[in-house]
Amino acid sequence: MACILAIAEQADGKLKKVAGEVASEAVRQGAASGASVLGVTIGAGAAAAAAQLGDFGVAQAVAIEGQGVATYSGEAFAAALAAVAKEKGATLVLMGATSFARDLLGRLGALLESCPAADCVALAADGGKLVARRPVYAGKALQNVAFGASPAIASLRPNVFAAAKGKGATTSVATVAPAAPPKSCGKLVERVATGGGRLELTEAERIVSGGRGLKNPETFTKLIEPLAAALHAAVGASRAVVDAGWRPHGEQVGQTGKTVAPKLYFACGISGAIQHLAGMRTSKTIVAINKDSEAPIFKVADYGIVGDVEEVLPALTEAVKALKAGH
Repeated sequence: MACILAIAEQADGKLKKVAGEVASEAVRQGAASGASVLGVTIGAGAAAAAAQLGDFGVAQAVAIEGQGVATYSGEAFAAALAAVAKEKGATLVLMGATSFARDLLGRLGALLESCPAADCVALAADGGKLVARRPVYAGKALQNVAFGASPAIASLRPNVFAAAKGKGATTSVATVAPAAPPKSCGKLVERVATGGGRLELTEAERIVSGGRGLKNPETFTKLIEPLAAALHAAVGASRAVVDAGWRPHGEQVGQTGKTVAPKLYFACGISGAIQHLAGMRTSKTIVAINKDSEAPIFKVADYGIVGDVEEVLPALTEAVKALKAGH
């Protein structure tokens, strides 16, 4: 029987938000094709995380734990995941399009002799073949690609595929040791935590981003962070802001930053360069605030406010607070 592997990203025994989206899409694809679905977690805490996949309808899972994957290594993780894929005869391998996947996707493709499709926004069967849709040319076009080799391997853009949580099923978890890594294998030397409890950009349902229109880092902090706090949103930034040293690179949205697809995206003082649009144009609802009525950002926005961010954002923040207080 055909087998679909849902590689569920986790940290310290807790599934990442995108893991539920990947698992749910694997279940949908399995129901449509008749294939079995196997969840796969890897690293420290993998077994505890795998047990949570039942919430998304995954009944069987493999947790890869052991000394070889106790700390992250691209080569070791890829070797372990590829070994499971080969053993189970996987015909489709899915994972989230995160920094985790960016490091592993190409490695898995090489080890499984297949060509992966990255950052997919849709999967569908066409004539018995799986077809993936993905953005190209910095998001200006969508490309449909079919897979010529098995297994098909794809990473799924976060916040695009619905997570069908609440099934409450029990997951049977088999814990396995990782396959031997290559002799020459990189290893994690240091992990630096950032964010101080902030929402992760790629997992946030709401994002408030600022650009050079904020004029200086103090104004950015004074205007963007209060609105983000009121909306329970993550803070994002344009490349110009990050390059100027106003905000950390972890907050950068765009072609050379993070690709996001939240339900609500505020672009404040952002002109809308193609590099920025590539990272956020698949957001469900885009609100643009810019004093330049000809700014390119308005071409992709669902709602636009032509005005000075220093006047608009405080009023908007107070309106959001008042609305929440009324409820």
